[in-house]
Amino acid sequence: MIRPLREQFVGLLGSADFARVYTIASLGTALGGFAIRYLASAWTLYAMIGGLTVIGAGMLWVRRRELTLIGFAPTMLLGFVVWALVSIAWAFDHWESFASWVELSAYTFIAVAIAQVRDTAQIVRALGDVLRALLLASIGVEVVVGILLDTEFGQLAIAGNIAYGGPIQGVFGTRNLLAFAAMIALVTFYVEWRLKAVSGGTALGSVILAGVVATLTNSPTAVVLAVALAATLAALLLVKRVRPERRLDVHRGLGVGVVALVAAAYLFRGPLFEAIDRATAFSNRADLWSEVLRWVQRRPIQGWGWYGDWREEPFPFRTINFLTGSTHSSALNAYLDVTLQLGAVGLILFVGMSALALARGWVLAVERRSPVFLWTPLMLVALLVTSLAESFTLAGPAWLLFVLCIVTAGKARSWRTLVLDRPDLPEPLPPDDRT
Repeated sequence: MIRPLREQFVGLLGSADFARVYTIASLGTALGGFAIRYLASAWTLYAMIGGLTVIGAGMLWVRRRELTLIGFAPTMLLGFVVWALVSIAWAFDHWESFASWVELSAYTFIAVAIAQVRDTAQIVRALGDVLRALLLASIGVEVVVGILLDTEFGQLAIAGNIAYGGPIQGVFGTRNLLAFAAMIALVTFYVEWRLKAVSGGTALGSVILAGVVATLTNSPTAVVLAVALAATLAALLLVKRVRPERRLDVHRGLGVGVVALVAAAYLFRGPLFEAIDRATAFSNRADLWSEVLRWVQRRPIQGWGWYGDWREEPFPFRTINFLTGSTHSSALNAYLDVTLQLGAVGLILFVGMSALALARGWVLAVERRSPVFLWTPLMLVALLVTSLAESFTLAGPAWLLFVLCIVTAGKARSWRTLVLDRPDLPEPLPPDDRT
């Protein structure tokens, strides 16, 4: 009796249907984390993430004979997580830092598990389903609260401004996070449409939904991301259409164009910053960044210890907020946040794994005919551009998506293939003979 039950349980964990359910549940829990935290409790969210981590470990154990060293987890990603663990030693609040590291590790492990049991097309389809549901829920809640009831919903930080054209927050807590979700949804829906994974009507409706949500957020993040993603997609499609022998010249031309744009932005930084300041709270960000940089200079190599999102009590976050006269939960810049918490070592690892994953994803998107390979570089561009004005990428759903992109890019193009394909190494054991 026990043996058949065990075999059924193992078969369930190793099945494709269970992997799909696990992927949807994981993405839904991560992206809906704000709503879960404030409608239920933080411990409910932690319990769900913990349960998904345990289930993911079980799935990988059942599929252990299918796994290989190639692309399992990029070296720089492992180095980043390990360095965050080491930083607990010099953090002022060891327990808070350790708790933040456990959360980071859990999201990392879940992302790795998803990347090992599902291919990119399956991940795109699952993410599309989750984002459609959450964007519909966001619009639905905003309509009920802002139009039907004409009030506010404090538990979800919904101000009820949809009747006035926004800004709206939906079930994501802030307009910038909702705008980010809407933009990655546009990327995902576009790839779904190109793959013909959904019907034309569903694809069109999904794109309209994401566009309406992004517009109603009134977030400058959406505008910047739209421009960056459109430019990236145009560049990718241009390079894909060029003959292979001419692609190097096109890449050089694109590189010169990017350098020219950066130089122009630097030369006209005064008027540019004034325009941004009028449209956003850029001056507040500038004050915060200046203060953060002062604290970075005190511990430039190792940082102040890993915390992810800023906690209320740990030093120096409370002091930074006191000195700036504000209550920020991050440095509003992922690169500055990494440097503040993990120093130059952490920044090198973060930028290194981002650049390597983007390069791998770009090459795959250019060389492969399937449109599914467009998803990884476009998602990475969205995450890395957003990181200039927000720290979403360092925690929660954005970190999970970030790791997903890094692992999926590494699976296809890993330096380990150069080592494991060496003819002087012994042949691997057949699956049935591995211990």
